[in-house]
Amino acid sequence: MRRDAVVLRTPITLTAAALAAVVALTACGSVRMGSAAVLGSKRISTATLTAEVKDLSTAYQAGKGKIQLQFAVAEMPQEVLSWLVRFRVQDQLATRERITVTGTETQQALASAAAQAKQSGATLTNLAVANGLPPDQLAGLGRYEAIEDRLIQRLNGGKLPTSSTSSAVLQALGTKYDKAQCLAAKSLAIKVNPQFGRLNYTQFSVIADANTLSAPEGSPSPKPTGTAAPQLSPSC
Repeated sequence: MRRDAVVLRTPITLTAAALAAVVALTACGSVRMGSAAVLGSKRISTATLTAEVKDLSTAYQAGKGKIQLQFAVAEMPQEVLSWLVRFRVQDQLATRERITVTGTETQQALASAAAQAKQSGATLTNLAVANGLPPDQLAGLGRYEAIEDRLIQRLNGGKLPTSSTSSAVLQALGTKYDKAQCLAAKSLAIKVNPQFGRLNYTQFSVIADANTLSAPEGSPSPKPTGTAAPQLSPSC
């Protein structure tokens, strides 16, 4: 997985905060006609988000003792919605760049991610859960990675970078890729239901507004000072 590496430690006990957040999803349905986010002509429904949060919560409970969440339990809805948004953005990137990936390429990307997870002593499923990705969305992760590989390969003259590729080349490739992904996101005119927060275009993550739902007991504390300010609009 290409998000930050995760070290699995002692698990965080699932609290009522996560359950309260899941229940809150249903209550938000009427605010934006049942949409958690709207991306172009498509939407992510609150019903879909609720189901995916439950899948993540169930997997976390099943993996107690092996999974250290990289976020507060109450942030599960935002973490899951972030992944669903990323996958839609990546699909739009594939459309704009005329990239088609096969099921085999998706499985190969997942196999590579699983191998990397194993090196850190984790399973891909547990690593996904630790990073807020429901297990039933792993195929989406494989597709995401396969699309990224195809575009990077194209930008690099038909071959993927290797360990010997210079840092300057890698940086240039990263800049080109980020711009293409940014343009894809911009073309979708993404709107996140304010009940869930707002979109930070850095890593396409959904972050909470100060007034987003009344904070239940056990909610995460404010982000530490000194962190980068959220990017609330496309930079491209």
